[in-house]
Amino acid sequence: MSRAAGEQLLHAARAAGQRIACAESCTGGMIAAALTDIAGSSDVFERGFVTYSNAAKAEMLGVRPDTLEHFGAVSEEVAREMAKGALAHSPADMAISVTGIAGPGGSEHKPEGRVCFGLARRGRPTHTETRDFGALGRAKVRSATVDHALAMMLGALEQPG
Repeated sequence: MSRAAGEQLLHAARAAGQRIACAESCTGGMIAAALTDIAGSSDVFERGFVTYSNAAKAEMLGVRPDTLEHFGAVSEEVAREMAKGALAHSPADMAISVTGIAGPGGSEHKPEGRVCFGLARRGRPTHTETRDFGALGRAKVRSATVDHALAMMLGALEQPG
């Protein structure tokens, strides 16, 4: 994980007057840790939700059980509901969500290294995307996920309008 990326994100969020929340599954709090490892992050980082189980996703973020059942936890549909739920359950202006298969394991349809991301911002459409990092091993998939999540948030803050 790049500490510089976290510092750059915090600086951009601070300059934009934006507060951040995160909803994490496969990273288990690593995004929150990457941001809160930086002194002074408390004026930007609002809160993090670690929702590793499907029950936690439903209870803490309001992910609909039928969404989980129909699409599975590793899906853009669930990532969308996780990000929206993090906004709904916090005063943050922007929320990132991650749900994926860090490994080992996976299946033909959902391979190891697949991670779905959601980015929700107040007053804007929620963006989702899927990245296949490959079977890099659990630690590298999780690290790549954190880096990509930070980059997604920074990119959103740098977009005009």
